[in-house]
Amino acid sequence: MNRNALIVLFFSSCLRVFGQQPTFMSRSEFGVHLGQMYYLGDLNQFHQFYNSNLAGGVMYRFNLQNRLALRLSFTAGSIEAYDKDSKKPQNINRNLDFQSKIRELAGGIEFYHSPFQLGNKRYPGTFYFLTQIGLFYMNPTTTYNGETVKLNELGTEGQGSSLNGHRKYSNIQLCVPLGIGGKISLGKIATFNLDIAIRKTFTDYLDDVASDSYTDPAKLSSVNGTTAAALSNRSLDGNRFGKRGNSTTKDWYVYCGGMVTIKLGKGKTCTTPR
Repeated sequence: MNRNALIVLFFSSCLRVFGQQPTFMSRSEFGVHLGQMYYLGDLNQFHQFYNSNLAGGVMYRFNLQNRLALRLSFTAGSIEAYDKDSKKPQNINRNLDFQSKIRELAGGIEFYHSPFQLGNKRYPGTFYFLTQIGLFYMNPTTTYNGETVKLNELGTEGQGSSLNGHRKYSNIQLCVPLGIGGKISLGKIATFNLDIAIRKTFTDYLDDVASDSYTDPAKLSSVNGTTAAALSNRSLDGNRFGKRGNSTTKDWYVYCGGMVTIKLGKGKTCTTPR
């Protein structure tokens, strides 16, 4: 055996003796995140971070390799909007508002722009793209006569009756979080992330507003009750022929926050040369 072959064999043995093999736990991270959540829809079409609320949750990450990781997250927050805050006279006159809790469970992937390895000084940080799919709970409410009223139970646009071809919407809906972020190592076992992701939803009822026009109040009152009729049209001028919402678009919500994660285990030390 020549000298070069002996050198290669020696260093290979050293790597096997002193190196570590990754394990399920050493590839796993658990973290907590905290940030802001806000809504985009019929009552807030364009203003970013309008009426944003404190939100947060927990996250599990499994590192497949240095440019790809799986991510499972739970996020809790709330969204709200008020026509009285609008600068458009027609929206102020519409006079609608809503508040809703959001509870989201989503899973997907982080794809890193450059290699990243926790604790490795050669790969200390990176930017990433986030793609997930998930389910979320919503429950739009408003205040009427001093009491909090759950809007989905009323059918304010005639849902669940002969006046509207749709059933009353579910509190559980599908979402697709899409975002970007960055992360850095904090020593050998922790990371810090900062990301923002918009949630594409498949419902127009985050705000309980979907129909372009108002339903006839007399007919709505007869099938869904007087409260449904009263909350369907709250316009200041009482015009039942005004514009209520936009049926051609769906609602969105956004979460932006920071996160700290901790690696859950160490790699398996190799002590026997092969």
